[in-house]
Amino acid sequence: MSALWTATQAREATSGTLMGPDWTASGVSIDSRSVAKGDLFIALAGPNHDGHAYVKAAIEAGAAAALVHKVPEGCEGLPLLLVGDTMDGLWALGRAARDRSAARIVAVTGSVGKTGTKEMLALALSAQGATHYSVGSFNNHWGVPLSLARMPADSRYAVFELGMNHPGEITPLVAMVRPHVAIITTVELVHAGHFQSVEQIADAKAEIFTGLEPGGVAVINRDNRHFHRLQDAAKAAKVAKVLSFGSHIEADARLMDCAVEPLETKVFALKKDKALSYRIGVPGLHWAMNSLAVILAVGALGADAEAAARALAGMTPPKGRGERHRVTVPGGTVELIDESYNASPVSMKAAIATLAAAKPGKGGRRIAVLGDMLELGDESPSLHAGLAEAVVAWNLDLVHTAGPLSAHLREALPADKRGLHADNSELLAPLVKADVKAGDVVMVKGSAGSRMGRVVKALQEGA
Repeated sequence: MSALWTATQAREATSGTLMGPDWTASGVSIDSRSVAKGDLFIALAGPNHDGHAYVKAAIEAGAAAALVHKVPEGCEGLPLLLVGDTMDGLWALGRAARDRSAARIVAVTGSVGKTGTKEMLALALSAQGATHYSVGSFNNHWGVPLSLARMPADSRYAVFELGMNHPGEITPLVAMVRPHVAIITTVELVHAGHFQSVEQIADAKAEIFTGLEPGGVAVINRDNRHFHRLQDAAKAAKVAKVLSFGSHIEADARLMDCAVEPLETKVFALKKDKALSYRIGVPGLHWAMNSLAVILAVGALGADAEAAARALAGMTPPKGRGERHRVTVPGGTVELIDESYNASPVSMKAAIATLAAAKPGKGGRRIAVLGDMLELGDESPSLHAGLAEAVVAWNLDLVHTAGPLSAHLREALPADKRGLHADNSELLAPLVKADVKAGDVVMVKGSAGSRMGRVVKALQEGA
């Protein structure tokens, strides 16, 4: 168990006060339910739960020590690091971890595709050196400093995801991460409820350029209609170099051809004048497009871009973002595609296209089970209805819907493609479970708040 933080290092980073016996931590945790042996447990105080209530349980579960801003009752004599505020302490640990690191760092943001791109980067870079990366979607005001605090001092590469749903959120995060390369996957109408225009969303994403290290590189989607706005923002932030990816003729990494197959994506691309042919272990045009950003970023970090492309054959989808399952039903099996983590108009269309590439069994159907897309503002009803065009274009067999917003999609669908509908995912789940049959391919997707994971869980329990 290697040392991530000694008590002295953590005290110096946080300007805190050590109490109790000496300790060494091999990890950092903010959740007492999943704390591992040797972790430094950080007792964050939130609106609903105060981590200080779980300090004793965390140490009894094997935590090396706890970072606290008050000594909980019954914790006298335990290994504690007392600070003024534990959230500030977490940020201080994150900054200290960045300060001591010589890793080459890439940060990713974008309206969609952040986590998948981060996972591809992690896979590609891990094949070339010790690589640290944020788990899941730890991309907010606590996830980013936590991911930094967990970074081993000897990491060669590191990958961080930065998210936002309000202006100004990315600026302090990227100032802490200080990446050498910054990627914006795309700018689309996501979290529109907090912005007056998509241009404002682009400006908020472009905050990622403000924290780039001197000599840093920006990687931007050349096909996106906001490319020039983002490019101008990068230049205003004194970014040393801007690289682009996409199918556009001027893209530095250009997608020339792409074959989306049931279980993988085959890509032919040009990086400048160099031809690249490779496979990605997940299906979808969006994976192909974002893999170009990965290849450019890896090269900009000084690693081997061609080796990175080859490594992508081992890619598997993150949880809730295209995971595939075989579910046993009477007479055979159903293929379940779990896209339930989140949704936006652009990611819905991408998932519909991926479902269209799937191959049902004999007599099977391609079925989409779609929940509401949230935070889209006043245009939400028309954006839901607009998905009908993609359903028809890709010739899906049936669409089941859940939620008041998705009802607009149902009304816009041709009658022969209009499936079941319910007010929410909990009510829809048993209906879909009863409807599926052997040979079907079923894709489930919706915003996190629509809780479409309930449908996934119901289907996994078998029809």
